Amino acid sequence: MVRNVATPAARATGTPRLPSLAQLSWARTRIELKLFFRNTDQVFFTFLLPVLFLVLFSSVFSGKIDAGPGRTIEFPTYFLPGIIASGVMSTTFANLAISISIERNEGLLKRLAGTPLPRAAFFTGRLAMAVVVTVVQTTIMLVIGIAAYGVDTPPTAERWGVFVVVLVLAAAVGAVLGIAYTRLIRNARSAAAVVQPPFLVLQFISGVFFRYSDVPDWLQAVAAVFPLRWMAEGFRYAFLPDWFGQFEYGDTWGWKLPVSILCGWLVAGFVLALRFFRWDRQSDR
Repeated sequence: MVRNVATPAARATGTPRLPSLAQLSWARTRIELKLFFRNTDQVFFTFLLPVLFLVLFSSVFSGKIDAGPGRTIEFPTYFLPGIIASGVMSTTFANLAISISIERNEGLLKRLAGTPLPRAAFFTGRLAMAVVVTVVQTTIMLVIGIAAYGVDTPPTAERWGVFVVVLVLAAAVGAVLGIAYTRLIRNARSAAAVVQPPFLVLQFISGVFFRYSDVPDWLQAVAAVFPLRWMAEGFRYAFLPDWFGQFEYGDTWGWKLPVSILCGWLVAGFVLALRFFRWDRQSDR
């Protein structure tokens, strides 16, 4: 609950000052974080699933990607960036789309809409929660990758900077798109069926589980439309040497294009969330 802070003039007149949007957003962020970490099942599977993918693929596909003398990459180092991207989208897009649909179906959002809470504060709270959880999840994967599989970390401060920027952008993009996507979910029972299949397909064609150059050209073009492919490339640029750019789509290797496209998706996703988000089920008719 946000504590109202009255100015001397307001106290003199007996009229309390209303909390600002920033205060409401901060209060909502704290509530969202408490709700998330109190749900032990959600916390367990949110953090466990990407780790399982990392362990599974690093164990099954042991060896190296060999592109010639002096150009080799251990498989765990290759898989980690893509799995981080997949984990970000799972934590933000998939989890938010499903959880918000359930809350709307149960009438929780309708009751929240009856309060003075601005929609912007609600969005900010969900977005900030998604970013915090994503950072914790990614840190866990980095520690496991480095300690258990000897994953090579970003080699320079510039590459670490790219990694942090892409991570924050990816979490924000996934969050706003997850909120907007709830418009396509009619009821809580269908939430997982509406969210998971397209997300699963995108993982396979965006270079998460396979080398992107091994994906058929027409599927590469499809994947390039969506943000997951650019999240994965941004993370790969942070971790992998420049010669690996030959395996990416076209001449996109680097940080500028992925960051630019993710910024575009962030703006578009925020507009779509404002336009299509609904507090109650009746509004979807």
